[in-house]
Amino acid sequence: MALGVCVRRSIALPILCGALLAAGPVAAAETPVVVELFTAQGCSGCPAANQSVVRMAAQDPQVVVLTYGVDYWDYLGWSDTFARPEFSQRQRAYRQALGLRSLATPQVVIAGHKSVTQTRPAELMAAIADQSKRNDWPPEIEFRETRDRVGVGSGPTPEGGAEVVAVRYLPGVQTVVVRSGDNRGQSVNHINVVREIYSLGDWSGRPALYTLPEEATQAARRGEAVLVMLQSKVDRRIISAAALPELRHD
Repeated sequence: MALGVCVRRSIALPILCGALLAAGPVAAAETPVVVELFTAQGCSGCPAANQSVVRMAAQDPQVVVLTYGVDYWDYLGWSDTFARPEFSQRQRAYRQALGLRSLATPQVVIAGHKSVTQTRPAELMAAIADQSKRNDWPPEIEFRETRDRVGVGSGPTPEGGAEVVAVRYLPGVQTVVVRSGDNRGQSVNHINVVREIYSLGDWSGRPALYTLPEEATQAARRGEAVLVMLQSKVDRRIISAAALPELRHD
């Protein structure tokens, strides 16, 4: 199957030059493990995987699950209501970085480093536990009082550099009734559905301050969530991550 799609470029936002964050070490246990699910409402094997990830997400508060809808299954007769071309492109970037022969749907990527296609909760939890064993001290990520700026502390830079990425998503479970295609008539559950990805800028290993896009902070005030990740450009490992604090009651 040909998987070529038109990919939209991410929104790049400038680093605020000269604004530094005093960095301090943060315990590895305080940094969440980011679990990314790539799925499609038109993929016959995806509803069960989605539900498995929903159950798994409730088992460990240190795990942050992000669900990306991919668009390359739309040809089967149902256009995924959450899919965006850039989400498919993110999955392709993982395929290249992890040396995978092909794209798999559903696919779970843990900490940007481990690909899992067996989505039963037991297998997922074992893989997450393995990836969460780390002896390093990831750079601290913290938000300024205004909540529209995020500071990233100092640390060793990976080969090829790193970037700061923000992901805006709908927290909790979203249910979609599929009305055509292979999953016609099924109610498909999704947890923490990603709506937008933003590239905030490069990270050089030194403390720096970045600006969140206004639409992300406004969405947070409406009840959406924002996760900021420090991610290697080449091997795609997620070095550190932090969630934007609740804004609805500010």
